[in-house]
Amino acid sequence: MFHIFSKKTFLIDYLEGFVDIHNHILPGIDDGAKTVEESIALIKGFSEFGVKSFVATPHIMHNYYPNTPVTIEDSLTLLKNELLKNNMKDISIDAAAEHMIDDNFESILENRAIMPLRKQYLLIEMSYLQPSINFADAIQQIASARYFPIFAHPERYGYLHKSFGKYYKYKEQGILFQMNLLSLSDYYGKEVQKTAIRLLDKGLMDFCSSDVHNTRQLSALKNVTISKKTAQSVLPIIDKTINSFY
Repeated sequence: MFHIFSKKTFLIDYLEGFVDIHNHILPGIDDGAKTVEESIALIKGFSEFGVKSFVATPHIMHNYYPNTPVTIEDSLTLLKNELLKNNMKDISIDAAAEHMIDDNFESILENRAIMPLRKQYLLIEMSYLQPSINFADAIQQIASARYFPIFAHPERYGYLHKSFGKYYKYKEQGILFQMNLLSLSDYYGKEVQKTAIRLLDKGLMDFCSSDVHNTRQLSALKNVTISKKTAQSVLPIIDKTINSFY
């Protein structure tokens, strides 16, 4: 899918063998895939450009998506059984969660009702409207529990765009950053795209992932093009994600 006469290339041309560590492909438990058929359609779509390894990360969000390890594992089992029915034996899928830092987070952390990535990383997020009041305390507690916090899509929080120094403060606290691949386009808006590329250029991004919820977003991902300069910045992040989670 390379442009023959262009300085830009399709992002998905770099994603063969990628491990997608943040997505919402588990059926029926958050704002992602609603049915197992939708889950299969998404996985087939990813497979078309060589992505066959997934860590599904449904929301754990108090009062909205109050998922638990049990609900997540049940949905994962349902999807794995459907993959077998479809003879999709080349698909590797595990489950973790995207944890909202809300007023219930510290309770679920204390009770170990969390779903870490590869047993040691905890994927976290904040509201897009305002930062979590308990964010600093939550980070300390995550570290005390011997997990590494991964901050999902830091480029998408508008209130951080004009306070870029906060990104450096988060990094000083040991917080890892996970960029959404769609942020390399204007899918979420020009400011998000600009911030994502700036974070990349500053060497602040650690991992990347799709955060795909539906086929519309997957179609958008297939059409993302990037410059050679951006490719040079994102390729090491793609490789680091594969090497850390394969």
